Amino acid sequence: MTDSHRYAMLMNTLPYHGSLFAAKQTPLSRLRLQQRLRLLEPEDATRLATVSQLLDWTHQEQARSDIEIMAWARDQVAEIDNAFARDLVVWRLELRTLIAALRRRHHGEPSPHNNRWGFGRWLGQIRRNWSEPGFRLEGVFPWLAEAERHIVANDALALERLLLGVVWSHLERISDGHYFDFEAVVIYLMRWDLIARWTSHDGDEAERRFAELVDAALADVDLKQLAA
Repeated sequence: MTDSHRYAMLMNTLPYHGSLFAAKQTPLSRLRLQQRLRLLEPEDATRLATVSQLLDWTHQEQARSDIEIMAWARDQVAEIDNAFARDLVVWRLELRTLIAALRRRHHGEPSPHNNRWGFGRWLGQIRRNWSEPGFRLEGVFPWLAEAERHIVANDALALERLLLGVVWSHLERISDGHYFDFEAVVIYLMRWDLIARWTSHDGDEAERRFAELVDAALADVDLKQLAA
């Protein structure tokens, strides 16, 4: 079976996800999703596991510092051999860095003295504009001001809804042209996870996850479990 046929077969078994905030449940159960993913070649499952390790920080060692984690992340990103997956991981790590910067500033921390604490192209901009609203990046990330308001107000649900929406919108933008390929699988899994997160929490859960979202900056899709 060719890769194109394999991906077409897999994607045709996955029901349409609908819109994020209108969803009442995931389009299929985690168990059935895992069963569908058995169609993947081992190499693709390994790629998903690498992406998962970089995006799912709920399993990161708490004893490691931000500097150690980011050094590890840079090494792992360099090993991703799929350009689409690599670019998506970089985008998510940069988003996580922006949220972490808002958190640090809200806690009264000074501007970082080096770039080793975070990831991506915006570290210098953040450091130079530490005291400026949105680090003068509102033109690139218009949601930054709203995210900071939610952090200051300790509004867990509003922050989560905002960040999930930002990721969902980004996936929509980059999904064009990807229907029956590895990239389409990655996008579907991430959308599935966003729906699962949005539809499964209650008020207490939102409060608990708020601490994770802010302190870890943004913990999202668990592709390694899905690909297991």
